[in-house]
Amino acid sequence: MRVAALLRGRWRLVALTSDPGRVGALRQAGLRPIVGDLDDASTLGRLAGLADAVLHLAPPSASGSLDSRTRNLLGALSRRGRLRCLVYASTSGVYGDCGGALIDETRRVAPATERAKRRVDAEARLRWFGRAFAVRVSLLRIPGIYAGDRPGGHPRERLLRATPVLRTQDDVYTNHIHADDLARICVAALHHGRPQRVVNASDDTKLMMGDYFDLAADLCGLPRPPRVTREQAWATLGHMALSFMSESRRLDNRRLKTELSFRLRYPTVEQGLLA
Repeated sequence: MRVAALLRGRWRLVALTSDPGRVGALRQAGLRPIVGDLDDASTLGRLAGLADAVLHLAPPSASGSLDSRTRNLLGALSRRGRLRCLVYASTSGVYGDCGGALIDETRRVAPATERAKRRVDAEARLRWFGRAFAVRVSLLRIPGIYAGDRPGGHPRERLLRATPVLRTQDDVYTNHIHADDLARICVAALHHGRPQRVVNASDDTKLMMGDYFDLAADLCGLPRPPRVTREQAWATLGHMALSFMSESRRLDNRRLKTELSFRLRYPTVEQGLLA
């Protein structure tokens, strides 16, 4: 919806949804809804030749190391030539654990989870598609998305649950992007992305995870979260939280600023959390 608000009036917008219950809300937002399921290739025929630009935001398949959803989407888009550019919302998780190093887009991918492996598969399929069909494909590697009005997108909820974070000697670097900036990055990539190019869609913050939640707690007037050892975290936290606590990296975003000429509205998480 954030991207639609930026493009409305300049582009004719079509939205694919697998939920018929969302049709009304999409129409109200100024989009033409099409009901189809990326898990079922037979429902995607109407996408062929429909658009000259595609923003692919769908998460990958739920299991395995291959992304059948991206495969099905590209199969539909390849049936009739019209597409000029495609922007894909990938994840910085494809880099795996980098030991806290500052990395740019030339870093070799090393996915450690099935979820990240599916993203690597999707990226490879999209790059092949771009070369084979002369489509300008931009791959945005996105870190943690946050915003005060995004469900589950603000640390306040986790702070209220007093979910622990790692002690400093066990902690990992984490990366972030405000949802409003991400929407603007998607639009910038649609207009200015280079062919088959990866861009780290991250802000300028270089914080460890525990320091991020301490900052958020101070800004919200809430108690700072308890600190635990890595062993204690493994005993008490869920698999998803632990996967994020097992990887440490700092994203270099110079390509975002130079190639897309992008200026962050919220360059630090402090500014974004206050917003």
